[in-house]
Amino acid sequence: MHFQKKRCVAMLLAGGQGSRLKVLTENTAKPAVPFGGKYRIIDFPLSNCVNSNIDTVGILTQYQPLELNEYIGNGQPWRLNSSHGGVQVLPPYAGSKGAEWYKGTANAIYQNIPFISRYNPDNVLILSGDHIYKMDYAQMLREHEKNGADCTIAVRTVPMEEASRFGIMNTKPDGTIYEFEEKPKNPKSDKASMGIYIFRWEVLKTFLEADEANPNSENDFGKNIIPALLNAGHKLMAYEFEGYWKDVGTISSLWEANMETLGKDPAFDLTGKDGIKIYARSAAQPSTYMSNTAVVKDSFVAEGCEVSGRVEHSVVSVGCTIGEGASIENSVIMPNVVVENGAVIRHAIIGEGVTVAAGAKIGETQTCAVQDMQIAVVGKDQLVEAGSVIAPGAVI
Repeated sequence: MHFQKKRCVAMLLAGGQGSRLKVLTENTAKPAVPFGGKYRIIDFPLSNCVNSNIDTVGILTQYQPLELNEYIGNGQPWRLNSSHGGVQVLPPYAGSKGAEWYKGTANAIYQNIPFISRYNPDNVLILSGDHIYKMDYAQMLREHEKNGADCTIAVRTVPMEEASRFGIMNTKPDGTIYEFEEKPKNPKSDKASMGIYIFRWEVLKTFLEADEANPNSENDFGKNIIPALLNAGHKLMAYEFEGYWKDVGTISSLWEANMETLGKDPAFDLTGKDGIKIYARSAAQPSTYMSNTAVVKDSFVAEGCEVSGRVEHSVVSVGCTIGEGASIENSVIMPNVVVENGAVIRHAIIGEGVTVAAGAKIGETQTCAVQDMQIAVVGKDQLVEAGSVIAPGAVI
């Protein structure tokens, strides 16, 4: 079969377990976790690819892949069903040397060298499947090519007091990276890696093969590949990104990112006013019905819902039912949740398919800083018994 040569192929790392999201990822891969009422986390990097005219995407899955695989399907919702590229799900597979799980981010790409090579690309874009943001990769690619870089790394400015939590790029005034420090105790720079890389393919392939041959390597881009490129004298450039970006790998960051979609001028706009559309796979649902007892303020309520209670500063996903006298504040309600009459939910994340029975109470109102909030979490398909109380910060 003949494959059309590509200027750039994207590889999306979507195999992480997401253990810090606790019960929300017990049976679901982190990139398939719902977000913003009608999306999944993976919709954002996939939509960014489409909006950047990158039409060939490999999605590397591993942990709990079934739901994610079904969701991606043939890629049609993201217009990634082209016969000249499109989307391809790439789980670990058994070769002549036996089956092997992806050992690290670099090893995951190494195992898929044959997939990338069939397109003979000039460049490869490496992405993570657990970040919420809108970004024009085409602009980053133009900078990468204009600079003649072997690798370009997207960075964002972080407060110096937080820099020790990130991989930090130390750069010259022209953006050339001369040093990479993984979570340094005494950071020299405030430029944090976003885990978004563009490599010249021939250079990356050579370093992946060398890394795989090194028995002491952790097979990781940040720990192994980037330092090896620097040590070998290759040209690495920083690409500064100034838009909204959030790693939603923890309960608090997932809750906060959802809250930041709300308001007249939200920190992260999902309405498309910026002209950037996010695509998703979603079945047709009837319009949401709000009864004469419903009160909805400063909230997203997706299609297919029935609301008879009170919803304030919350995200209510598709297919939910909010009973009469029920009250939801500062919470994220994932798809197909039933909140029965008189139930109260405050500062919580309620997983898909949960039933919160009549009179139950989950969480409580909190006024402290976000990092100190105790977000109550109820896992997928759970039943919260009538009249029961779930404490702030509890995870069930």
